[in-house]
Amino acid sequence: MSLVEKRSVTIRGHRTSYSLEKPFYDDLLAISAARDMTLAALVAEVDAQRPRDANLSSALRLFVLEQAKRTANPL
Repeated sequence: MSLVEKRSVTIRGHRTSYSLEKPFYDDLLAISAARDMTLAALVAEVDAQRPRDANLSSALRLFVLEQAKRTANPL
């Protein structure tokens, strides 16, 4: 079982944090590298698209899951 790690990031000048298990964090890093963008920029993108009542950590997990599904089942 993966332990959750808390990480900090600055989004639009505001410092915030999120908590992810290592496999989710590793996949998030891989996605940012594949898109040739910083991890902070990717987190900011996900943050901007998430519903305001969803927390950032959950939004990041769902984003990684969606990317994995797209990779497994390309249209």
